[in-house]
Amino acid sequence: MLYEADYFTEYVYRQPRTPDELQQLIEAAGAEAFSGYGCDGDTHWTPAAVREWWHDRGLISEYLASRRTDWQAHDAKAGQRVAAAARSYAAYLYGELASHLRVYLFWLEERRSPTRADRLPHL
Repeated sequence: MLYEADYFTEYVYRQPRTPDELQQLIEAAGAEAFSGYGCDGDTHWTPAAVREWWHDRGLISEYLASRRTDWQAHDAKAGQRVAAAARSYAAYLYGELASHLRVYLFWLEERRSPTRADRLPHL
């Protein structure tokens, strides 16, 4: 998760990979005062929306880079590791995310998980 101190928001930028990450996500969702966490992404995302988001991912990269100094200063005061989470998000954005989104596109189009024999859609 990434916490945005200025706007008091947080968001999940990558699905949990380990039991510890899942536990952290469950705890964060349980502590969310405004019930902002949901399991309803499939009702909001369409293949076109995923592709549009992917096309505009440079805006996210720019945002993360522009906030680096602010997050480091915030971490020095509050110790929340926001800067580390932002670096992790940036690495994910230009690393594994493309393959994960292709699997998600397959899910959105076919409503099933792909097998090894399936061709994944293009972003």
